[in-house]
Amino acid sequence: MKVELSKIRNIGIAAHIDAGKTTTTERVLYYTGKTHRMGDVDDGTTKTDFDKQEQDRGITIYSAAVTCPWKDHTINLIDTPGHVDFTAEVERSLRVLDGMVAVFDAKEGVEAQSETVWRQADKYEVPRLCFVNKMDKPGADFEMSFKSLRTRLNANPIALAIPIGAELQFEGVIDLLAMEAVHFGTEQQGYRIRRAAIPAQYQEQAHHWRQALIEAAAETSDALMDKYLHDEPLEVGELKQAIRAATIANVLQPVLCGSALKYIGVRLMLDAVCDYLPSPLDMPAVEAIDTRDKKRTVKITTNPDDPFAGLVFKIVAEKPVDLYFIRIYGGRLKPNSRVLNTVTGAKENISQLYRMFAKQREQLDVAYAGDIVAVVGPRAALTGHTLCAAQRPVEFKTIEFPDTVISRTIEPESSRDRERLDDALRALCRQDPTLRITTNSDTGEMLMSGMGELHLDVIAHRLRHNMNVAVRVGKPRVSYRETIRSGVEAEGRFERQLAGRWHIAHVRLRLEPLKTSEQDAENFLSELADGVLDSGYLNPIETGVRDAATSGPLFGYPMLDWRAVLIEVGQHEDNSSEVAFENAARQAFNRAAEQAEPVLLEPIMKVEIITPEEYLGSINGDLHARRAVITGSTLRGDHRIIEAEVALASMFGYVTNLRSLSQGRANVSMEPCRYGEVPADQVKRMMDY
Repeated sequence: MKVELSKIRNIGIAAHIDAGKTTTTERVLYYTGKTHRMGDVDDGTTKTDFDKQEQDRGITIYSAAVTCPWKDHTINLIDTPGHVDFTAEVERSLRVLDGMVAVFDAKEGVEAQSETVWRQADKYEVPRLCFVNKMDKPGADFEMSFKSLRTRLNANPIALAIPIGAELQFEGVIDLLAMEAVHFGTEQQGYRIRRAAIPAQYQEQAHHWRQALIEAAAETSDALMDKYLHDEPLEVGELKQAIRAATIANVLQPVLCGSALKYIGVRLMLDAVCDYLPSPLDMPAVEAIDTRDKKRTVKITTNPDDPFAGLVFKIVAEKPVDLYFIRIYGGRLKPNSRVLNTVTGAKENISQLYRMFAKQREQLDVAYAGDIVAVVGPRAALTGHTLCAAQRPVEFKTIEFPDTVISRTIEPESSRDRERLDDALRALCRQDPTLRITTNSDTGEMLMSGMGELHLDVIAHRLRHNMNVAVRVGKPRVSYRETIRSGVEAEGRFERQLAGRWHIAHVRLRLEPLKTSEQDAENFLSELADGVLDSGYLNPIETGVRDAATSGPLFGYPMLDWRAVLIEVGQHEDNSSEVAFENAARQAFNRAAEQAEPVLLEPIMKVEIITPEEYLGSINGDLHARRAVITGSTLRGDHRIIEAEVALASMFGYVTNLRSLSQGRANVSMEPCRYGEVPADQVKRMMDY
């Protein structure tokens, strides 16, 4: 059955680890009638954390898609991980979603991974609303959490509900639009709600927050501001309309509160998703490149009669065939159809079409623009690839993922498992775009690289227990990078006879460091005058340059922050070739890199530690011993928040050490921050080693 586009909400639930995303999702599934029993994270019975590792560890590792109805709307919801090691799951989900619910712990407010998720939503301009969860938790503070949205995220929050009580006295919320107290019956698991007058002791507080809501909404609408300045009453309907428009424009972020565990506030949050987050019709037309003329862009609208266009944003490696998740941006998609993969140029089959409910599937006969579906059939598609109708070949902007920061050696326990390991790793790499597999050309060691220790632990576990491949995994290693300090010119000459003919080329490059302000600039430019070089040779030169940059001059690590400028070429009339120019460019780059004052870079982590005050001294001392730079230290209640930047190489096993220093009472979160120069003495030790 076709669903009206204006009634569809494609949303994600995202937050810092342990803020209560998965519990909130379980409540959503129960209230929308998709489950008849609420799962529990601690019991490992949640619908969206269906993987054995997720149940054993009590965390979300893989984003899970579910579709559920709510008050004549259809909500396509993705529950995402909170741990920074699995941030790619959040990245690819936000790339295809129209809205987001950001969940916050009422005691902690904005936390480290909250900031990361918020930046990702900013990157894709995703409208969002906020749910301050765990209001029943000791130390819960709605006002502190609300202020932290403004101070730490530069958000513009607008409260739609405030709590009645807090901690053990938390009993419901005040709906600031209706100006009513809302109570949720725990004996019915919050399924039925009761509205009543606001208790006398909360009247003044409610009016204060209501006035702030009216002022914030009026500032976004000339019509409302005019009525507000003339002291005319503002109707609830027009307030909602203004808040919705401002939310979709990313001007305001509505804030609600509750306790998903105690069933309080989730139903109001579902109402807010439908009232304030956008439908596919509210989003601007998506731009795509016309692959027949790459200088031309095409606007893809939600018209179901247009040719099909969709983006692959997730692949689940399954037997016997993989499952591909697609956001449909234009047209419609049916089973047993043929589509074009404009990245590979190959035709792909769509044999079956599904709507997903975590690991369960509902077969579909057709899906339309605005839908998020899973398909079976493609063979060569990868995450970020565009699938479309052949009569309108377009390519969407792909999904960019962060660089890996940690590596471990991996090998089969017996040589007969080598082929099975290779096949298993290929399948995992298709599924996880932040997993990299490389082989050291000098030692023959196979390295798997990822986003953190937990990420690689999960991969090793999947190999052993899901894919039945016995492997040995080495200790964690840092994924270093290299860069240059100065600009240098160098040339490369290639003259060689291959297969009975000569291949001759000469390339001169200028290699220079990129400034911080130029991070998005092109790495390769040409200053050649028109007609100096045959147009077919420019791409091989660029290929040779980029290939050379994957192995720096110091230790062979990939290079960052460089720009190569082609300034001179020598072309032989009869004997130049693509092979010759590619090799000459590679030589020129390597020679320039050796002379351009190369330096070694290491990943620097942004670290946030929450600790009782009595352990502050010992934790600070330990951080200084790890070459940490303390960037901030603030009090939050009776706990100290320490912010620092620390080299990843100094942080292996830190969680265990922190537990020892604080008798298990401190918590830490880490995320990649930037690359910093490795101290000279450490570089010397590495060279001597």
